Amino acid sequence: MVDRIFAGVLLIVTLAYAVIAFTAIKAPFQYDPLGPESWPQILSLVAMACLLVILWRPDATEMGVACKTWFRLGATVLMLCAYSELYEPLGFVLATILFGTALCAMLGAGLVRSIVFGFAAGIGGYLLCVTLLDLNLPEGELIEAIMDATAQEGAS
Repeated sequence: MVDRIFAGVLLIVTLAYAVIAFTAIKAPFQYDPLGPESWPQILSLVAMACLLVILWRPDATEMGVACKTWFRLGATVLMLCAYSELYEPLGFVLATILFGTALCAMLGAGLVRSIVFGFAAGIGGYLLCVTLLDLNLPEGELIEAIMDATAQEGAS
């Protein structure tokens, strides 16, 4: 029953998202086949299909979530909020290293593994996004200030 309640509530939210995706999101021009209009539309259709499956055949009959799990979920949401706030000032690489390291440590990995994962996610994600996907990611105000300072020292 818990699955059906969750799926029903989320289906209402997804229907509202689908209305916005199909009516309000308009790009001034289409620069690739799957541009900014297509992804929200695809996401809403896939989410609705998954939620209808959950409504049709739910798995859980009761909600047996441990207190530790609720804490981890809340901490993850807070860390995602912090990541979104630090994304511009610190840049993609540093913000992702901090988030990846903290999340990995929270989920029980050792300190060395957490740091290795954070660096791999930050640097590997940056290289993937910049080289393969040709995306512009923020360097961060901190990195830009350091680079400006070294450029001024080099010029003088």
